[in-house]
Amino acid sequence: MKIWRISPDGKAQEQVTFDSDYADWFPHPSPDGKWLVFLSYDKSVEGHPPNKEVVLRIMPLAGGEPKVLTRFYGGQGTINVPSWSPDSRRVAFVSYRQALP
Repeated sequence: MKIWRISPDGKAQEQVTFDSDYADWFPHPSPDGKWLVFLSYDKSVEGHPPNKEVVLRIMPLAGGEPKVLTRFYGGQGTINVPSWSPDSRRVAFVSYRQALP
């Protein structure tokens, strides 16, 4: 899974993420249009399952290499909604650990 950018008319399709070690999901552009934050799973993970080690990464929307913000346990629900602060300085996400019964 990779992240792509596409114009509203369906043309100008452009791949944005390329790292073969990761499967990239849930892109969230910042309100100021300068950044893209997204989740990355290890390439061995299939689909978009919950309860996995994930990486929160950020990259300039204008292009460039993604950088790791943090690594944590998460998955479904970690960053499904717009999560940027209005000033584009912070991003919120959910990290959790499973508890044994």
